[in-house]
Amino acid sequence: MGEPGTEGGKPSYWIGVVSAAHVQRGVSGGFAQMCHGKSAPLRRMQPGDWLVYYSPRTEMGDGERLQAFTAIGRVRDDRVYEYAMSATFIPYRRNIEYVPCREARIEGLLDRLSFTRGKRNWGYPFRTGHFEINREDFLTIAEAMHAAIR
Repeated sequence: MGEPGTEGGKPSYWIGVVSAAHVQRGVSGGFAQMCHGKSAPLRRMQPGDWLVYYSPRTEMGDGERLQAFTAIGRVRDDRVYEYAMSATFIPYRRNIEYVPCREARIEGLLDRLSFTRGKRNWGYPFRTGHFEINREDFLTIAEAMHAAIR
């Protein structure tokens, strides 16, 4: 029997684009939230899939430029749920088991990742807020983050 995850028991690998301050809230709480609280990106992921957060800035909007991978974790279960952060903002979340890691700047990885290599406008895929990557790119990022992937 293969690992939990998508088709054939093989996990999928995802990047979520979120400010570093918001990533830290998710890591502390053991959840993922992205794309301004939408459920669709979270529903695309399956239990056993891996998520890497990329943070273009330290804070949403006017934060300092960071351009780094800031957290890495595995989807724990199949629950996508609403969480009331205020009376007017009720985003969707997903439970994630984060692993210890270090921040890794993307600058040193641009020529090593298939989705950025040789591309002048390498940041384009990040504009979607959530996208799938291949296993090799995931392992390259995990290694740069000193993450113990099992």
